[in-house]
Amino acid sequence: MGRYFRVVDGGLPAKYVIATTVRADFDPRAELRDLWGAHAEAVEEFNDVERSLRSIDDLGSPVEHSLLELKSRIAGRILERCVLCERRCGVNRMAGERGFCKAGADLVVSSMFDHYGEEPELVPSFTVFTMGCSFRCLHCQNYTVSQWLEDGETLAPETVGAKVDEARRRGARNLNCVGGNPDQYLWPWLKVLLALKENMPIVWNSNAYYSEEEATLLHGAVDVYLLDFKYGNDDCAKEISGVDRYMETVTRNHRRAKDSAELIVRVLVLPGHLECCLDNILSWVRKNLGPSVRVNLMWQYRPEWKAYNRRELSRSLTHSEMLRSLQMARAVGLDNVLT
Repeated sequence: MGRYFRVVDGGLPAKYVIATTVRADFDPRAELRDLWGAHAEAVEEFNDVERSLRSIDDLGSPVEHSLLELKSRIAGRILERCVLCERRCGVNRMAGERGFCKAGADLVVSSMFDHYGEEPELVPSFTVFTMGCSFRCLHCQNYTVSQWLEDGETLAPETVGAKVDEARRRGARNLNCVGGNPDQYLWPWLKVLLALKENMPIVWNSNAYYSEEEATLLHGAVDVYLLDFKYGNDDCAKEISGVDRYMETVTRNHRRAKDSAELIVRVLVLPGHLECCLDNILSWVRKNLGPSVRVNLMWQYRPEWKAYNRRELSRSLTHSEMLRSLQMARAVGLDNVLT
């Protein structure tokens, strides 16, 4: 997390700040494939600039037609046939259509505040909870937000950006984009970043079920990926959260996140799922992300929403399950585990 802390302390620019200084050669009216081509070229320059930076003082000035602006343009185009998550609904959200997540084109916020309950390196974290989710987890502990059981408030990106800037000035370490889930709001989130005045790390707090298109746009905008790894097999993911091709999608996105920025892996330990899920998750993480990747082994499971529909989910973790989960993490060789 070394780079993250240098951004927190003001020694380096956040990635989205760098992206505002990288010029992108594009026509806003061009076909989407041409915008993607311009994006690929600009990302190469972004990578070169980022590698060359030794301090924030080395950074150039913001430019017109920046890489960050291009990312926003592409995300807006994608909303016309939405494929931001791996459900790939294909609905025209710009025309008011709604897909599985039920989100439209605007940013709909449940709440935002300085959060002190996140990982210690993140707090105080200015956390913005947005409405909706691409999952239907039976045990969702935030189901009133994820399943639209509250109305939320539609806010302009500039309004949210001003709140984020205020939070940074009073000492928040980062902007934490969460929900629900943030993935369906990529377009307005990029517009928030365009509105920011302060240098602040961006934390993408996601269920990790976003598409390859979204992963490509997140590169160069996100400083820390805070990604869930919920299940160790596709069957449990389908039965409990209603998603297909879970392992293929989340393993791809964890790999890309590790290559793109800094990564914290969150694993909510589910009662009765240590052997079928946790063991596979921890083994995969150790093998593919390395022994030192930050893993938050979360023991705060409690039955919520529809958890009582499944016998094993209708209770909290036992003390022996907590101890066993930590033993499993140590056994596979993970050495940066938080509980």
